[in-house]
Amino acid sequence: MPNVIGSILLVLVGLIVGIIVMFIFNLIRKNSAGDRADKILENAKIEGEKIKKDYIAEAKEEANSLKLKTDDEIKEKKAEIKESENRLLTREENIDRRDENLQKRENLLDEKEKNLLDKQKDIQEQEANVEKIKEEQLEMLEKISGYSKEKARELVMKNVEETMSKEISTYIKEKETEAKLEVDKKSKNMLVESMQKYASDVVEEQTVTVVDLPSDDMKGRIIGREGRNIRTIESVTGVDLIIDDTPEAIVLSSFDPLRREIARLTIESLIKDGRIHPARIEEIYDKTCKEMKEKIIEYGQNALFELGITKVEPELIELIGKLQFRTSYGQNALRHSIEVANLAGIMAGELGENEMLAKRAGLLHDIGKAIDHEIEGSHVEIGASIAKKYKENDVVINTIESHHGDTEATSVIAELVAIADTLSATRPGARNDSLENYVQRLHDLENIANDQKGVDTAFAMQAGRELRVIVKPEEIDDALSHKVARDIKNRIEEELQYPGTIKVTVIRETRAIEEAK
Repeated sequence: MPNVIGSILLVLVGLIVGIIVMFIFNLIRKNSAGDRADKILENAKIEGEKIKKDYIAEAKEEANSLKLKTDDEIKEKKAEIKESENRLLTREENIDRRDENLQKRENLLDEKEKNLLDKQKDIQEQEANVEKIKEEQLEMLEKISGYSKEKARELVMKNVEETMSKEISTYIKEKETEAKLEVDKKSKNMLVESMQKYASDVVEEQTVTVVDLPSDDMKGRIIGREGRNIRTIESVTGVDLIIDDTPEAIVLSSFDPLRREIARLTIESLIKDGRIHPARIEEIYDKTCKEMKEKIIEYGQNALFELGITKVEPELIELIGKLQFRTSYGQNALRHSIEVANLAGIMAGELGENEMLAKRAGLLHDIGKAIDHEIEGSHVEIGASIAKKYKENDVVINTIESHHGDTEATSVIAELVAIADTLSATRPGARNDSLENYVQRLHDLENIANDQKGVDTAFAMQAGRELRVIVKPEEIDDALSHKVARDIKNRIEEELQYPGTIKVTVIRETRAIEEAK
């Protein structure tokens, strides 16, 4: 029992000792941690103070830098303000000086105006005195001469008129003669220069077209069984086919170039296709007609492009293209119109007129020929109605109406186009005519002149462009010479068909002959 109690006591003592030891150990460890924490805190404070001092130093340095920069800017602004103030002061001083000068000038002007008023007043008084003296002198002269002022003036003017009338009329006649010579010379020079500036090849249209064949066997195929193919071609195209002994060729004959061209293209297409029979001929002909319409429009567009003309209605372009297949005395109507347009444009430019309007009028002057075979009426009337339909310029309409003298020309351009039309039609090689018709026309010209009473003889000259008539001086005087020329001109216009113009010259000569023996 005592042992047990002793053991218990030992255990209790051991526990107490252990607790005390643990308490002491924990106390020691706690004190050690507190020392480290205090040391860390102290280091942190020291570091914080150091960082604080660094930041404060940087802030002070930056503040000083900003202050210096601000001070520099303030100094610059003050300098600029000071400079502006100096400029303003200088400007104010200049303005003040200018005001003083203006004031002085105004005072001088007022003084001059006052002097001028005084002088004007003196002049008016002097003029009044002069007028008074003149009236007195006139009254004195009227009393001395016995004529009033009006009567004297009338006598003086009458005397001057009688003295100068002859000189004036002579002077006017001389100047008129000089002007006519100068105008004639200048007009000839201008026409020659215009023709030199525009030079085009002579294009003559024939009435036949030759179509080449790949072989003579093709002639038989074109003729067809019992001639049915050739009859169909002639029927649908409206041209005559001439098949003779000429090797590998046939001839198309027609006075209509458009029909002849369509027939040529149709036959060439049939030859390439190889199938030649009436149904195929009609089919190819219809197709060629459609293609020809596009080609006609292309001809019109090319003509407009060549002349530089714009803003033309599509229907009018087609009519212009149709002129390619119209002729006058063998002259291609489209080439003739283009030539007239170029000549008229050149002459208009020389005279200071509207060059493009002159070209437009020249191109359209024969537009009626495009459809004059389809519509009743002259190409002049048809052309004028076409121009009005498409709202062309009044100058263009008048040019179409007047280029053959049917209507009076109302503009310079209309006259220029008429001149260009004559130049284009009458230049050598432009138009062809048979020798028989040519000789017959010369014969008719001379007969018309010889039929006139008082005509001695007549000569057709310059290829029928001029007719010279010699009259009997004992029957025809100077006044009747003009009547004879006019009568011959009227008969030529009524009875003959001719290209261009014909000049009629009547010559009356009186010879006084004496023989000294």
